[in-house]
Amino acid sequence: MGRGSTGSPTAPPEAPGAVRRRVDLLVRELLKFGAVGGVGVGVNLLVFNLVRQSTDLQVVRASIIATVVAIVFNYLGFRYFTYRDRDKSGRTREMSLFLLFSVIGLVIENGVLYTATYGFGWDSPLQSNIFKFLGIGLGTLFRFWSYRTWVFRALPAETVLRAETFLEHEHPAAFRPADGGTAARR
Repeated sequence: MGRGSTGSPTAPPEAPGAVRRRVDLLVRELLKFGAVGGVGVGVNLLVFNLVRQSTDLQVVRASIIATVVAIVFNYLGFRYFTYRDRDKSGRTREMSLFLLFSVIGLVIENGVLYTATYGFGWDSPLQSNIFKFLGIGLGTLFRFWSYRTWVFRALPAETVLRAETFLEHEHPAAFRPADGGTAARR
């Protein structure tokens, strides 16, 4: 590792293939997060409208119930689909952080609806759905960042490298190019 102009260590530059792989992984993660989140938004809006039409609950209380149902759905989707390859040790910590960040997302989401409903008097079913959807969007930005950063953490690169090295030594034929290495010699 070299030293930068300030004398602090600098990381070696990443190979173009490594950068491409990281971008591909992030895109795949965003697509999976979006798929689970998209269905979660549908669950959230469906429960919100069902509770609102079938009960006399105030709009924000109906929204909180819908958000809680969606949080449970999303946890299952994130843990067993989007982030199934992530570190699974410390489930108590994972669930505690997921709940903490979900509650913050719930406050963001329903704060938007509360402000529109009680601050501006926008309380028609259409207006409530628009502001509920806007709140979900803002809450989702926060949730994506917090879940991937704190809850469903990636395994350390060192652990992945050790596992790949172990597999390469145990099964070297699986890591040879299909053409017998002739492409590398050209």
